[in-house]
Amino acid sequence: MLKKHIDTTTKVKKIVEGIQELKGKQIVTVDMTKLGDAPCSYFVICQGDSNTHVNSIVNSVKRWVCEKIRVRPAEIDGLENCRWVAMDYGEIIVHVFQRHDREFYDLENLWLNAQLTWYEDVA
Repeated sequence: MLKKHIDTTTKVKKIVEGIQELKGKQIVTVDMTKLGDAPCSYFVICQGDSNTHVNSIVNSVKRWVCEKIRVRPAEIDGLENCRWVAMDYGEIIVHVFQRHDREFYDLENLWLNAQLTWYEDVA
């Protein structure tokens, strides 16, 4: 059986939906496709209110993306303390932070020429 290719834009969309499913906050995508020195094509960044919320967001993204487009992360790191969890989807890295850690690392502003797209928080 041939594996169907899923384009990066569709993956980003499904990742965002998975975050919204568990009410992840301050979601932003960082489009680095036009930057020569970027570590990947996209960052998807959000935050949760607690260790439990961060863990729930990560599990939601993993489940949602797998169910909708049958894509799994290659690696997930940071589940030990759930302050900053990174999910590796190849050309997309998902970062789920707690608020203080997100403010400290400020990933969305590391690449000044990257295009940022912000999403409304789900009520």
